Amino acid sequence: MRRAYESPVWTMPMLTPIPFRPDEAHRRLYRSALGQYATGVTVITTMTDDGPTGMTVNSFTSVSLDPPLVLWCLADNSQRYDVFSGARTYAINVLHSGQYELAMVFAKDGGHFTEANSFAGALGAPVLRDALAVFECRLEQTVAVGDHSVIVGRVDQLSYREGDPLIFQGGHFGTFSG
Repeated sequence: MRRAYESPVWTMPMLTPIPFRPDEAHRRLYRSALGQYATGVTVITTMTDDGPTGMTVNSFTSVSLDPPLVLWCLADNSQRYDVFSGARTYAINVLHSGQYELAMVFAKDGGHFTEANSFAGALGAPVLRDALAVFECRLEQTVAVGDHSVIVGRVDQLSYREGDPLIFQGGHFGTFSG
């Protein structure tokens, strides 16, 4: 008798358990294990009194469909912590596979905005013109957790197009090939 679903037989090498203790000596091991999870790459943007600023972030996910909520994480030791932890509105720009250089620029410096690559969004935060998706958000909640702040935003506006995303995994940028 055949079941409705039979799981495929996987021939995969066995994982070797590594004893883990959450201490300084195991920080690199922990980061390396987390790095095995591939994520998309975003640039979070906001407007300040000194002008627009942005930063590359890969810790972004949806939280809720109703209401429409998303979150991203901001390291407490980020040079742009004060700007983004106090931002009331911001845009989350999902990068496409050809935007590696833009991701690197915003990882190092938050002020790379031109009329050619951005415009003011509905809430005032800069929107990157060629992004795959843009979520324009109002701050809903900030929660301090460990060495990061979890920033939850309510999506007020969104736009998207089809395309190949920029991916980050194991400390490297790449694209998805299926």
